[in-house]
Amino acid sequence: KFNNGNPIKNITSNSSWISLETPAYCWYNNDISYKDIIGALYNWYVLDSGNICPQGWHIPTDSEWTILADYLGGSTIAGAKVKETGTTHWDAPNTGATNSSGFTSLPSGHRSDNDGSFAGLFNFETMWSSTEYNELKPYYRTTSSTNTELWRGYGGYKKIGKSMRCIKD
Repeated sequence: KFNNGNPIKNITSNSSWISLETPAYCWYNNDISYKDIIGALYNWYVLDSGNICPQGWHIPTDSEWTILADYLGGSTIAGAKVKETGTTHWDAPNTGATNSSGFTSLPSGHRSDNDGSFAGLFNFETMWSSTEYNELKPYYRTTSSTNTELWRGYGGYKKIGKSMRCIKD
């Protein structure tokens, strides 16, 4: 639900997902059993609505993600410091994971904007930024089981399903 109580559409159809330009979410593989493990995947239109985080919270900007990475020693090692440790949820080797920041990144994968398919469960987490790179593509951050990086990207379109994190204002 949005923070005003209105529902967000749960889209299970691949063809519907890739044609949407309105807020939507899904569970990985349309399987609600992932809800308590990794949460939902959202298209960018959910966060663009401005109604997703609780009052006093917001989706981080690209600059705020950079501040976090810099605080944790730079983007090349920050991923290790935000990832959940071990391989309960992450694929092996979960390189360098310490979660020393307490962030607990979990490998939710994503939902494609090309065909609505799912990929990356247990291998990576991709989290939206509220900053647009251009009118089609926002910035995002990714953690992976195979490296220590908190990677900055902007190649994904707004229709991709990704994780979101709210931070305190």
